[in-house]
Amino acid sequence: MPLLPTAAAEEKIDGVPVALRAPRDGVPPVVADAAGLRGVIAAFQDGTGPVAVDAERASGYRYGQRAYLIQLRRAGAGSALIDPIACPDLSGLQAVIGNLEWVVHAASQDLPCLAEVGLVPALLFDTELAGRLAGHPRVGLGAMVESVLGLSLEKGYSAADWSRRPLPEPLLRYAALDVELLIELRDRLEAELAEQGKLAWAHQEFAAILQASPVVRAERWRRTSGIHRVRTRRQLAAVRALWETRDTVARSRDIAPGRILPDAAIIAAVLTKPRTIAELTSLRVFAGRATRRNAERWWAALRRAETLPEDDLPGPAPAGDGPPPAHRWSERDPAAARRLSAARAAVGTIAESLRLPVENLLSPDLVRRLAWQPPAAITEGAIADQLRSRGARPWQVQLTASPLAAALAASVTATSTTATDSSAAPEDAGPGTGSPR
Repeated sequence: MPLLPTAAAEEKIDGVPVALRAPRDGVPPVVADAAGLRGVIAAFQDGTGPVAVDAERASGYRYGQRAYLIQLRRAGAGSALIDPIACPDLSGLQAVIGNLEWVVHAASQDLPCLAEVGLVPALLFDTELAGRLAGHPRVGLGAMVESVLGLSLEKGYSAADWSRRPLPEPLLRYAALDVELLIELRDRLEAELAEQGKLAWAHQEFAAILQASPVVRAERWRRTSGIHRVRTRRQLAAVRALWETRDTVARSRDIAPGRILPDAAIIAAVLTKPRTIAELTSLRVFAGRATRRNAERWWAALRRAETLPEDDLPGPAPAGDGPPPAHRWSERDPAAARRLSAARAAVGTIAESLRLPVENLLSPDLVRRLAWQPPAAITEGAIADQLRSRGARPWQVQLTASPLAAALAASVTATSTTATDSSAAPEDAGPGTGSPR
């Protein structure tokens, strides 16, 4: 049976993938009331197999990362578009699909906003991650659908304002197509992974995504773009004051912070040190209407930072618990730099032989930590223990522990040989190379 009826697709021309114009069953209506939701729940309860899941946010338009549209598809149930703002209680839906396998593309992007509305999977198949493990060079949904299924999806709406109501038909069609082929894509990728002997690896990776804890960032103001140009503690205080004021305004109005006051405006205000509110608003980056509307707030924030006692000024960003940036290793610890080079080469060789992205075989941060502070005794068992303690999955440990142990041990031996040769050089030097008598 073809994936789509001919009415929804165009034939290939000169090898170009078939273009999908609409879902095979048409664009479903948006579910925005309790009765409609009950109908979806009943249909998906009677369906079979895994459920394809996607969510659309309004990043760049609204504060936070909440879901504004949820798309579902299951064999025997068809597709559904649900408005989680109009239907905030999705506990009934969770009861039906929570124990099913969810097929999601780039799950780490969508699972947090789905969890906010009470939708959490027990099983997962991430088609983006599966594509990486299978060796596909391009793993965006559109690229995967083209390379694996020979079809092309409409593009251009991923960054749209999904908080609009009502959502226009082109956006709804785009949203429905996002789950239209996910299950077919999942089945093809599963077969590829099984043929390559990588399916068990994928299952371990999917489980790790489900078990991952949300990342909670402290002092989020320090992530202001351009903050590296700020030099003094007083300037840091001004960045913090403007960032926190902007966050308060953005949260209260449910608008993306960057639309209230761009990061560039924060940095410009801090570095130019305007003497009056008029000078502040005369800056080119303060030309936006929303920016000018809150000019008195920005000015008050700057004045607060200017009068803070020295003890209340923020210091430099606290050092992380990891090693320093790798480009500084050759000066700070040449032996560690050699270990890192050897470890990277070993991991790169394995990844290339298995057609895996290096970062999926073993995270670059884990490799750096291992090279910076290896176990006292560099053995396969000690390396495996350190990898496991830092979150490496069993398949990663099995593939990399022995080669890493060999590479690090060889690096240590080379370092010792170099040091011995260096210390012996003056004694072995010929006449005329020593100090005058």
